[in-house]
Amino acid sequence: MIPQARKNIREINPYVPGKPIEEVRRELKLRGSILKLASNENPLGPSPRAMAALRRGIRDVHLYPDDNCFYLSRALADRLGVAQDRLIFGNGSVDIIDFIVKSFVAPGDHVVYSQGAFIMYAIAAKMADARASAVPLREYAHDLDAMAAAVTPRTRVVFVANPNNPTGTMVDAAQVGRFLGRIPGTCVVVFDEAYYEYLDRNDFPDTIRLIDRHPNVMVLRTFSKIYGLAGLRVGFGVGHPEMIATIRKVRLPFNVGLLSQMACLAAIGDTRHVAASRAMNAAGKKYLYGQFDAMGLPYVRSEGNFVLIDVRTDSRAVFDALQRLGVIVRPVKNYGFPTHLRVTVGTPPQNRRLVAGLKRVLAGPPR
Repeated sequence: MIPQARKNIREINPYVPGKPIEEVRRELKLRGSILKLASNENPLGPSPRAMAALRRGIRDVHLYPDDNCFYLSRALADRLGVAQDRLIFGNGSVDIIDFIVKSFVAPGDHVVYSQGAFIMYAIAAKMADARASAVPLREYAHDLDAMAAAVTPRTRVVFVANPNNPTGTMVDAAQVGRFLGRIPGTCVVVFDEAYYEYLDRNDFPDTIRLIDRHPNVMVLRTFSKIYGLAGLRVGFGVGHPEMIATIRKVRLPFNVGLLSQMACLAAIGDTRHVAASRAMNAAGKKYLYGQFDAMGLPYVRSEGNFVLIDVRTDSRAVFDALQRLGVIVRPVKNYGFPTHLRVTVGTPPQNRRLVAGLKRVLAGPPR
């Protein structure tokens, strides 16, 4: 006999990340280079300043990190124009999703999110033994009117991924303003903005500035995407000081490592790396759009560093065939898109290799 987990835990379908390169190499016994375009990582890699900070900091790894992330917090507060007591750090922004649900959601409470959004919202709600409403997307984007209508007196958290993963769509400032006017102050509204730095549109909501008017708003961002530090696992939340103080009560001590703090502190100041990453992403999306148009593949124009494409057949079969060619992408059937793949925008050579692989796989076996 072994102990049995709670019913809500047994019912969780675990999060499945993009496959690591070495796992694919072992499973398929591949030789040569393997291209991973599955997890929306920065193809330029980490900031050079961050790498230099890591080399300097390695001699101190016998010491515990600063539990309050003081220097990182101070630099980030200056960059964002907020006070340090409005910031909280986590082991990736997904860590803060967990903090929020633990802090505000009791068994039987209610959580709202979009059906085609980041799957960890559903998992976090299930872990809390909460009821959940998964509101369908509308034209691949969050339907904020329908989400507001789904809110009940027992709703404690609403998640809005903006831009949304895996579709790449966004909701604008006007939509968000109307939405917040319909949400009671007893409900935490989480704007998950992991891809914020890739945005080009000027109608994106300035959610951090909304916190003073709507103290129930939390904004999440990350160092995993444009800063190229996914392996160091650092995300942060911005919120009203009282909200942050509450959430800190459930944070485990030393949840952000010493080297992670040092690298992120250095990366904040590397504006050249951020600009180069943005430029490469914009050029890569333009190239991929043109190629997908020529191939007759529908796709969703993206505000992030990835594109959702409809391969018009079983996406798992295409995913498997691409892996055998050494190209890893992401099937998103579990998000409700059985014929779609999500592909990360890479460097020019990586994008060309992806397109060549897709053409070869979709053409079928040689006759």
